[in-house]
Amino acid sequence: MKVDVLLGLQWGDEGKGKIVDVLSPKYDVIARFQGGPNAGHSLEFNNKKYVLHSIPSGIFHKNSINVIGNGVVIDPVIFKKEIDGLEKECVDIKKKLLISKKAHLILPSHRVLDAASEAAKGKTKIGSTLKGIGPTYMDKTGRNGIRVGDIEYNLKDKYQKLYNKHRQILEQYDFQYDISEYEKLWFEGIELIKEFELIDSEYTIDQYLEENKKILAEGAQGTLLDIDFGTYPYVTSSNTVSAGACTGLGVSPKNIGEVYGIFKAYCTRVGSGPFFTEIFDETGKKLQKYGHEYGATTGRERRCGWLDLIALKYSVKINGVTQLIITKADVLSYFDKIKIGIAYKINDKISTKVPFDNQANIEVVYKEFKGWKTDVTKVRKYNDLPNELISFIKYIENEVGVPIKIISLGPDRAETIIRSSTYL
Repeated sequence: MKVDVLLGLQWGDEGKGKIVDVLSPKYDVIARFQGGPNAGHSLEFNNKKYVLHSIPSGIFHKNSINVIGNGVVIDPVIFKKEIDGLEKECVDIKKKLLISKKAHLILPSHRVLDAASEAAKGKTKIGSTLKGIGPTYMDKTGRNGIRVGDIEYNLKDKYQKLYNKHRQILEQYDFQYDISEYEKLWFEGIELIKEFELIDSEYTIDQYLEENKKILAEGAQGTLLDIDFGTYPYVTSSNTVSAGACTGLGVSPKNIGEVYGIFKAYCTRVGSGPFFTEIFDETGKKLQKYGHEYGATTGRERRCGWLDLIALKYSVKINGVTQLIITKADVLSYFDKIKIGIAYKINDKISTKVPFDNQANIEVVYKEFKGWKTDVTKVRKYNDLPNELISFIKYIENEVGVPIKIISLGPDRAETIIRSSTYL
């Protein structure tokens, strides 16, 4: 048995939460392998919408085991809010959620450091969610961090030592803060974490593999936000690519199976950073309106643009994607003409590679498609889709060289076409 990986191929917000929810009945274990509460995975069913930040998206399926891996960073305050909300929905979460002892904790002062650093950047700010993610990963790599397993060993002493270090750093900023209330909530969240089973995820995942359990590793954010391969420096602080599942859960590369890559039928981005196919006119506003393009975590407006095929091919290559999943194809139903970016023109030269210099003067070469101008949200069979949408899908498949197995036509789990029963 192998560990399958599901991740985003753009700048996040591709619809990973819904797709994990759709796939979960076929898996025994759903495991988050990186990121933190900056993620916002939306799920919609039975006329209700749920947004998960730290907890894996398989939590609503009664038979699934859910694991927060060592590559994740956890804010106990946000974690407690999330748990409280799920328990109100009668989700028996404490029997279904396991937490890696090696996952790092976000301190209240990490959030302050994040805000102070972002404020100091002024116009060059990267668009942080201000959740303390970056400073927490910095302490992790700097070997100063506090891990979940530390809550059982002199936590208050370790907390105070790290907080004192943060206070010294904050003296460099002209930034006012008071963490007293958040600190109180933080320790309440720690007490809740103690009620869960804390594991060594590398051993637990290996045991599940020996027991032939089906495991799905759930990524957060998206490939183009990867700390190494994304649009640096406008990236997140972890490895969002498929290789991150190995380090974020303790899985050998030889035990990775299918890699599901999710992408929108168009592109969106939250915050600062390059976005070559971005649309600045009314068409962009229309995409934002009909796609409900507002961040699930921050509520910020998402920048919108046409699908970037160059970036999509890049993401497929980096991740070794074996099956593609397209989402929000229904949103394009409102347009007479639809475009796909197929090349970049850089200094009068045509390129089909993502450039190192994100600030280069880049002009996008587009291919235009006829729109289908009909509601597709009720379609449940691939052959019943409009011919124009089928042509759009086939073009992407032929260019990328990977089959599109799942087509999402709305936010509800039922609004989904699965093209092959052998996708798992």
